Amino acid sequence: MSNEKPDSKALDEVVACLKNGGLIIYPTDTVYGIGCDVTNAKALTKLARFKGVKPEKANFAIICHDLSHLSEFAKVSTPIYKLLKRAFPGAYTFILNASPKLPKFFKGKKTMGIRIPENNIPRAIVERLGQPIITTSVHDEDQIIEYTTDPQMIFDNFKNQVELIIDGGYGNNIPSSIIDCTEDEPKIIREGLGDINIIY
Repeated sequence: MSNEKPDSKALDEVVACLKNGGLIIYPTDTVYGIGCDVTNAKALTKLARFKGVKPEKANFAIICHDLSHLSEFAKVSTPIYKLLKRAFPGAYTFILNASPKLPKFFKGKKTMGIRIPENNIPRAIVERLGQPIITTSVHDEDQIIEYTTDPQMIFDNFKNQVELIIDGGYGNNIPSSIIDCTEDEPKIIREGLGDINIIY
């Protein structure tokens, strides 16, 4: 699928898969991600199993199309909102204080990770679906190579574990920068592809 202009028919197929509780693997502006519809509890449980974690222990982030869904999932101050506007779309994951409106699967979570990648494919999926999707990185089983960048290798490794894999070309092998914004001062958790100087 082209990052420049994702194919409308292909997007319909992806959205149908998500609505049916499927797991998908898709490109982002960093590494390939795996995810599902944020409101589908069965799919979220399946994703937690795929990652080898208990659902209540899973720390998944969500991909939004823009900041319009933000209040459904997180609470932010005006300075943090301005930082998000500067950073997105981009290679960042921001950890924010969770909103009490979170879907049932996330009840009790105090924080939520948010991404708006600089890649049109996941953003177009979210826009067509009408709500965010979960994102978590696709890790390679190789002990040396942390992330698989070749979509053919991703297909070969994971075709029996997910319902749909989107070929968006070679991915990056550098993950997003993670910035914790749950307190007054943003704190760098991981320096990745996104320029961390954006917080200063």
